[in-house]
Amino acid sequence: MRFLHTSDWHVGRTFHGADLLAEQEAVLGHLAALVAGEAIDVVLVAGDIYDRAVPSAEAVRVATQAVARIRAAGAQLVVTPGNHDSAPRLGAFAEFAAAGGLHLRTTVAGLAEPVLFEDAHGPVAVYGIPYLEPEPARHALGVPAARGHTGVLTEAMRRIRADLETRPGARSVVLAHAFVTGGEPTDSERTIAVGGVEQVPGSVFDGVDYVALGHLHGPQTLAGHLRYSGSPLAYSFSEARQRKSVWLVDVGEHGLAEVRRHELPVPRPLATLEGAIDDLLANPDHDRYLGHFLSVTVTDRVRPVDAMRRLRERFPYAVHLEWEPVGGHAGAPLRYSDAVRGRSDIEVSRSFLDDCRGAPPTEREERLLFEALEAADRGALAK
Repeated sequence: MRFLHTSDWHVGRTFHGADLLAEQEAVLGHLAALVAGEAIDVVLVAGDIYDRAVPSAEAVRVATQAVARIRAAGAQLVVTPGNHDSAPRLGAFAEFAAAGGLHLRTTVAGLAEPVLFEDAHGPVAVYGIPYLEPEPARHALGVPAARGHTGVLTEAMRRIRADLETRPGARSVVLAHAFVTGGEPTDSERTIAVGGVEQVPGSVFDGVDYVALGHLHGPQTLAGHLRYSGSPLAYSFSEARQRKSVWLVDVGEHGLAEVRRHELPVPRPLATLEGAIDDLLANPDHDRYLGHFLSVTVTDRVRPVDAMRRLRERFPYAVHLEWEPVGGHAGAPLRYSDAVRGRSDIEVSRSFLDDCRGAPPTEREERLLFEALEAADRGALAK
C-alpha cells in the first residue's frame, strides 16, 4: 500500500501581509497530480490544514478543493488537526465524510480507533492523534499526573499499541502533530512550549511501522520510520533554501518497505537583496528577482524616503524591508528621559528626524517644524 505524507498546509496564511491563496492552491493541486501519477492509495495530512482556528471562506474553499481533487485522483485521505486548527470545526460531519473517503480523526476519545485499509497482505491500521494540548488532554485521557507533551503522547501511544495487539498481523501508521527531539524548527512555527518543555523523545512512537509527523516546516528524517514532511510552501525567509517536499511511503507485507522524497514545485520563490536603494532599483542583475517574494535590506547612510513604495514599483513582491546603514546606526541608545532633558521642542524634533533617517532636517523642514510647534502652542493656549 502506498501513502503520501504531507502536513502543515496552513491554508489562509499570509506572507508578510501578502496573500498566499493562489500559491497554496497551485502546490496543493500538484498533490492531486502526484496521487494519480504515483498510484497513491492514501494521503496522510498530519495537522495544520488551516492557519487559523476560524479560517476565512476563501481558505475553506481552497482546502476543500484540494481535498476534492485528491479524492478524484483516486486516493482516500486521513486528516488530523494541528495546533493551528480547531479540532471540533475540522471534525464536523466526520462520519459522513468518511463514507466519501475523507477520514477526519479529530477527537481524543477516538485516537486509538484506526482507519482500516486492506491490501493483498491484509489490514493496515492508520491512527490519527489530534494535536494534544497537554493540560486539557491529560484529563481527557484520564492521566491527570501526566506532564507536558511527552506525558499525554505517551498515553496516546500506549492506547494505540494496546489496540494493535488485538490486530495480529496488521501493519501500522500513526499521524501526530508534535515537536520531536532532534527536529530542526524554522521561524514560521508557532511555539507549543508548555512550562518550557515542548519536545518529545522519538522513542514515544516506538512500536509502529511509520509515523507521519507534522508541526515542523522543514522536511526531516529523524529515523527511517519517523519523519516530518514539512510545509508545502515556505512561510518565512528562514526557509528560503529549503526544498519543500512530501514523502511517498510504501508499506509492504512485513511493514515499512520504502520511503521516497518527492520535491514540490515552487509557485513563487523567496530571495533576499541588500544594497543602496538606487542600485537596487537600477541594477539589471536584479531582474531575475522580479517574480520573487523579497526581503530587502537597504544600506544607504540616510534612510531612503518612501523606500518600500519605490522598491515595489520594480519588485511587486517585495514584502519585507530593513534599513542597515553602512557603518551602522550612529550613537548609543539612550533612555527617553535622558535624551530630552534640558532640550527644547525643536531640538527634540530635529534629533528625532536625524535618528530615524540618519540625517538632520533641511532648512525647509525646520521651518515646517517651527510652524507646527507654534500652531500646537497656540492650540494649547486657546484651551
